[in-house]
Amino acid sequence: MAVKTERFVDPFDSASVRQSAWRFGMWIFVVVVAMLFGAAILGYVVVRLDDQVGRAWRPVGAPGLPKLLLLSTLFVAFVSLAHVFALRAARADRSRECGRAMVLATVGAFAFLVVQGAAWWQLVVENLRVDQSLYAYTFFLLTGLHALHVIGGMPSMWLTMHRARRGRYGPGRATGIELSALYWHTLAVVWLVLYATLWLGSGDSLRL
Repeated sequence: MAVKTERFVDPFDSASVRQSAWRFGMWIFVVVVAMLFGAAILGYVVVRLDDQVGRAWRPVGAPGLPKLLLLSTLFVAFVSLAHVFALRAARADRSRECGRAMVLATVGAFAFLVVQGAAWWQLVVENLRVDQSLYAYTFFLLTGLHALHVIGGMPSMWLTMHRARRGRYGPGRATGIELSALYWHTLAVVWLVLYATLWLGSGDSLRL
């Protein structure tokens, strides 16, 4: 008498299920990142508005925000836009254009970090130290936190770029670029909000 054995069915054997799981996981991660930066920016706003009478937020002689941050903003927007073009090219089965767009995205992210480093160095040269004031501390904390997330996203984007150049993405198989795009779109939006917050709070005249 034959014994019937039940075959275990792994739902993740399905490519579509795996892709959905990856997207869901990335959305959870994006929400966590957004909450982290939201809390950091809210903390900055609370500290900034809790300005005591007779105390200047930015110490006398302390430099304002480096104009290089405007260039950083352009680069982070460029990275996000390059992902849009890469995803469109992959879905249209234009593998060469997809690879080029991902190369540009990777170069843009690296350029963002270089410009950020130059901006920090400019402030150091102008004698703005982290322990000098809350103005300095919050600036380096917020921009440094964002830079860490940029650095953290570089390895996966490098891998995505490598795969794109080898023609691994196409119609119905562009999940890697989708996930990379979602992460970098998030970092772009976070940077815009963060930079606007720092810019609005950098003056000495801001009061409730």
